[in-house]
Amino acid sequence: MNLNQTSFMTKKLIFFAFLVVLLQFPILASEESSHKEKAFDLNEVIVHHLMDNPEFPFNLGGVQVFEGESGFDPKNASIFTDHGTGKRFHYVGGFDMHITKRVTMMWIVALLLFLIFIPAARIIARNPLKVQSRFANTVEVFVNFLKKDIVDESMHGHGHGYYHYIFTLFFFILFCNLMGLVPPVGELLAVAGESAGIIHVDHHNMPLVAKLWSGITVTGDISVTMTLALLTMFLIYSAGFIYQGPKFIWHSVPNGVPLPLYLIMWPLEFIVSPMAKTFALTVRLLANMTAGHVIILALMGFIFQFQSWGIVPVSVIGSGLIYVLEIFVAFLQAYIFVLLTSLFVGLSMHRH
Repeated sequence: MNLNQTSFMTKKLIFFAFLVVLLQFPILASEESSHKEKAFDLNEVIVHHLMDNPEFPFNLGGVQVFEGESGFDPKNASIFTDHGTGKRFHYVGGFDMHITKRVTMMWIVALLLFLIFIPAARIIARNPLKVQSRFANTVEVFVNFLKKDIVDESMHGHGHGYYHYIFTLFFFILFCNLMGLVPPVGELLAVAGESAGIIHVDHHNMPLVAKLWSGITVTGDISVTMTLALLTMFLIYSAGFIYQGPKFIWHSVPNGVPLPLYLIMWPLEFIVSPMAKTFALTVRLLANMTAGHVIILALMGFIFQFQSWGIVPVSVIGSGLIYVLEIFVAFLQAYIFVLLTSLFVGLSMHRH
């Protein structure tokens, strides 16, 4: 790719960033107009866009309590609207397994992975030695990079059994990061329809398209990042016992350490170290995927907070630049997570 092509791609990327940032205006304005009786609350807007909420009811063994009935709690965190009667309700008792915004986005990401990589695998399998298409070649470039430069290098040639997990981990995190940069299209369409007088939007019961694509970042939830990090910790211990056997318990301390120092280092190396690695993976991905969104929302919120035309160019340009940076961070954090996972697992395979 020459310099002109690179410059053209950069301009398109910046234009797309500006477009996405500008698309946030209807949502923020709608939120402000729907709460005219009180001042604009920037913290409330940020929480609304970053926090997870149940979208589809799913309860095992509970009882529905509708608005107006005894036992209905208007402050309940999981209130839904019945499409038939239009009444609000929540469940009492039972086991809540409501489908949240992040769960819905994870299902969408999983569907996209199937739609992209199954056809690509079939195309490549026709003739692995031939370049079939740009689409298949792009996928193959990513896979070969992960295989040779990450897994094989980190695990010293013993990573064949971990290819599938590492590849899946990378693309799952990458797609979750990128999908979180796409604005809530369903909510935008609903707000646009309401502005045009086509439909009336109940902000407590958004249309189905708004619920399906909430635009929330899956990896901005500690439950997701911690689960991925705990899988890494499980692989650390599993690889240690598979490759070293029971010796892994005392081989976790490097060879040649004096006995008094060994007694101090063993709990640190065998117990504390994997836990610290898990914590680092959890917080690193969570913080990086949340920070950029908070900055963008804060910059855009300044427009409604100060209600001044002078702040508009600063907010829009600043948000656009941060958005471009977020695209880079989405790739970088997926790469760092799988790189560290491969390194940590590879280090447990042999004594040092």
